[in-house]
Parts: sequence; C-alpha cells; structure tokens
Amino acid sequence: MSQAAITIGSKVRVTRVRDRIPADLVTALKTDAVGTVKDFRVTDGKGIGVVVELAGGNTLWLFDDEIVPA
Repeated sequence: MSQAAITIGSKVRVTRVRDRIPADLVTALKTDAVGTVKDFRVTDGKGIGVVVELAGGNTLWLFDDEIVPA
C-alpha cells in the first residue's frame, strides 16, 4: 500500500470510487465519507484492497488510491 499509516482500525476518508456501487452506498458516502478500516483484501495480485465500514454500518472494499487518512 502506498499509505503506510493505514492499519486496521484507522479512520479513512473515501475520496473516490472506481466501480459502480448501490444507491444506498452513494447516499451514505455523500452524507459522511469517513469510515474505519476493518480488513484488507488481496486484489488481482497487484495490490491490496481495504475493507471500510461507514458510520451507518455499510461496508465496502476499496483500492488504496480511493482513500486517504482522515
């Protein structure tokens, strides 16, 4: 990951989303784009994805270039 300071439990801000997501997640991100890192995922063998839980309990996984420390 390019952001070494991000660990499980870190607060992060979602800055963009590459893939399509459901309307409820769009609304949640517009309301509050800050969430907590819950886990990491291996992506396509080229990197690590981050599982983020938003304040409302919704979770999504993102690439490391879609988040910044909050």
